[in-house]
Parts: sequence; structure tokens; C-alpha cells
Amino acid sequence: MRGISVEFPGVKALSEVDFRLFPGEVHALMGENGAGKSTLIKALTGVYRTSAGTIRLNGRTVAFTGPAQAQQAGISTVYQEVNLCANLTVAENILLGREPRRFGGIDGRATRAAAAGLLRRIGLDIDPASQLSSHPIAVQQLVAIARALAVQAQVLVLDEPTSSLDADEVAELFRIIRVLRAEGVAILFVSHFLDQVYEIADRMTVLRNGRLVGEYPTGKLSRLDLVSAMLGRELGTLDEVQRRSDRRTPGSDPVLQARGLGRTGAIAPFDLEIHAGEVVGLAGLLGSGRTELARLLFGADRPDRGTLAVDGKPVRLRGPRSMISQGVAFCSEDRKGEGVIADLSVRDNLVLAMQAARGWARPVPRRTAESLVEEYIGKLDIRPADPDAVISNLSGGNQQKVLLARWLVTRPRLLILDEPTRGIDVGAKAQIQKVVADLAAEGMAVVFISAELEEVVRVSDRVVVLRDRHMVAELDGHDVSVDDVMAAIAAQGGQTGHPAAVAS
Repeated sequence: MRGISVEFPGVKALSEVDFRLFPGEVHALMGENGAGKSTLIKALTGVYRTSAGTIRLNGRTVAFTGPAQAQQAGISTVYQEVNLCANLTVAENILLGREPRRFGGIDGRATRAAAAGLLRRIGLDIDPASQLSSHPIAVQQLVAIARALAVQAQVLVLDEPTSSLDADEVAELFRIIRVLRAEGVAILFVSHFLDQVYEIADRMTVLRNGRLVGEYPTGKLSRLDLVSAMLGRELGTLDEVQRRSDRRTPGSDPVLQARGLGRTGAIAPFDLEIHAGEVVGLAGLLGSGRTELARLLFGADRPDRGTLAVDGKPVRLRGPRSMISQGVAFCSEDRKGEGVIADLSVRDNLVLAMQAARGWARPVPRRTAESLVEEYIGKLDIRPADPDAVISNLSGGNQQKVLLARWLVTRPRLLILDEPTRGIDVGAKAQIQKVVADLAAEGMAVVFISAELEEVVRVSDRVVVLRDRHMVAELDGHDVSVDDVMAAIAAQGGQTGHPAAVAS
């Protein structure tokens, strides 16, 4: 792929990106969220039309009009979410659309035999006649690979194939990848797990903000240099970010205490204490487990191990309501999907959490609602200052302020903010950061998540670092720097997959 550009109205998703893939290699495509990885894959497979550049397959220029044409040319993609038919058999899934025919109908025996041959090729010992839904997600992922091989794939694209697999399942997948590599299949591997990339990839290409950063042999690029390339920062050359000078000494007793809390496939067991009057930052690359950790603390996801206590008393997690009743609030990173109710007014959105806490049988009195709405519109400088404005007509930054106000009116003791400044302008970002500092100064405990390391360092009293869904470091004190956080993210260690071991 040479000089590949992809444009959408008002957005240039890729700008003159080069990418090479050779037979018999595993090539990792690396980059943070929004770097352009998925766009490049969709340009390769004909989902997106390129506005510039050329694609050559075996020395021949190609221009696919869709994934089916790309498959016919020998390029197959296995996505993170298994896109097979769970109600069909393994054999039917593998040969779907390409079944052997006999007397005008599908030859079931020949279909099962052909599928069995492909399963043997990847060393997967399962009954081709068994229903796909009877197998775990890891086996379904391998069936998807067998289906890709059914079209005699020369190029196999694996998009986040290990995100839902445990350590043993990852090891099995890597065994199959090595078999295919030895057969000469070119494999494009996308993953946010650094240890896995260094275990399986021969080379890697790094993208950032839709542009090519570079192409590197895996053995010649350190983890620290890879993180620097992905984030656009170099260790030791970063300007020191001004940080809060009014650091508080947190209370001796934790507001919230997690012990061995974890959820299989989401976040490995961790220990964490959060005290009143402190901001605890969660830092890590995309997919490191920041959001998964936050959702466990709020009860949005149920843990399958460990304990959680508020004020030293165990809490039985039955859902978010159990944590709301304990004074815990959570602003999701998905502002549109899990935050604003687009067709409702600023007023209705702002009092929503308070109303939910009271129950629908006890509506918030109109005078109370008006007073709170007026108070927080002024306190957070929400614009326009019109309670009746439809929230979808507000800017992203002002929508974010409404969501923050929604939880502040419940007077929480612990506020969890997941990417509260993503996609908003500099002015709104600075205002939200000041609000966080003020809340901590008033004694509220805050968990602050951001992909921007400078921001995490600036607002946090303590920084918890996550990598590959494990807690790997806890940095405390006035002297924590972005360099320290980057070094913790890039530090070699850990295990492939998601073992149930506490890392703190």
C-alpha cells in the first residue's frame, strides 16, 4: 500500500500512509485509538474507497469494491467480534457460500469432509457437525480463521483476535499463527497487548493521527520506543506540565477498598484504595483495562472474584444502583451511548441521576430541580444557560458539563470520570480539570481516567498504571512525571493473556 489517503466529510482519516506485508511474516499494526488502524484495514479490504494511493497484491495493482472481492483475491479478515452464524454447524460456517454441491443441493458429507481438512490444517480437533454455539468464544475465533483459509487466503488480517481470550487460548491461537506463517501466509496482526505483539510479530508499523510514524523490526524497537512512537512523546524531552500545587493529604480511612477484584476477560484481580480528598488517575494505553476497572468499581459490570468495601463495610455488587446508594457516581466515556438523552432538555438530563436514586414514585420537586439546575449551570458555566435547551444542540464540551453536573447534584463521595475531556475544546477541558481539583479540595474522592498522560499527571495525586488489563504500578507523590508513567507502561514483563494474578 503506497500513499494511501482516506477522507470523510471534514475529516482526513488517513494521510499518505505506506504499508508493506510479506509472505510468511506476522506484521503488527500499532497505534492508539483514532490512529487509523481500522481505516487502513478497511481500505485494504474494499470497505472504504481511497482518495489517493495504490494497493498492489503480488505485484498487481488492485482496487476492491468490497470485502467479497478482497476475499476472492485472497485477503481474509477475522474481526474481534466473531461474525459467524451460531445456529449453524462448524462445517456450515466454514464453507458458508462455498459448499460442495450435488444434484442441485448442498452435499452435507462433502461439506463436513472439507471442513475437517481445514480444521486439521490448524490443529483444531472438534466435530465439524457440531453446532457452533456449543463451543467457547476462543474456539469460534479459530473456526473463523479456518473459514478464512477456505478461500485460500494469502493475506490473513487478525483484528484484535485475543481481546476475549485467556492465557491458554492465546497460546493456542499463537500456535496456529506460527503454523500459517510457516506455510507462507502473510498475517496482519492488530493488538493493544504489547507483550503479545513482541511475542508473535516479526515487524510492526506504527500509525498516529492517520499518519505513518514508521516501520520497524520488532527486535530492534524497545517497548519504551514503541510507546513513544504511538503517543508522540519522547522520554526525557517532555516539557514538565504544571500540576496542582494544593495537594491534599488523604484521610487515613479509605472511602472505597478493592481486594483481589477482577473479572475474567476484562481486568485481572487488583487491589486499590481510594481516600477522601484525593484524585487517583488511571493511566495506560488503549485497551489496558482502565474502563473495565472503573466499571467494576461502579457495579456496571459484575466481578467474578474479589471483594469491594465502602467505609470498611463489604458491598454486595448487584448493579450500579447498589453503588449509587453508597455515594459512588460514574461518568462514562461513551457520552452519546451511555450519557446524554439526546432529545431531552438540559434540565431533564441534569436531574436524571437524582430522580433515579429517589425512584420514579418520588419525583424531584420542581422548585428543587430548578434551584439545582440554576446552581450547576452557573457553577460549571454551561452554555447556553438555558435549562430548556435540547441537549443535543449543545457542544460536546457543554454536554460533558451537563453529565458532570448530573452526578454532582447527587452529592457523591466518590466520582469516577472516564475520559471526561475527550473531544472537547481547550477552554472546556481546563474548566473540567479545575472542577476536579476543587472537588478534591472539598473532600470528594475522584477517579480520573484519560488517554492524555499529561492530563492524568496534572490533576492526580496518585497515578495507577495499567497494561494488558493488569495493574502494573502505583505512582505516588509530587514528583510523578509523564516520563515515569510512560516507563511503567513500557516496562517489560507480564504474561500473555489475562491470568488471574494480582499485579500491584
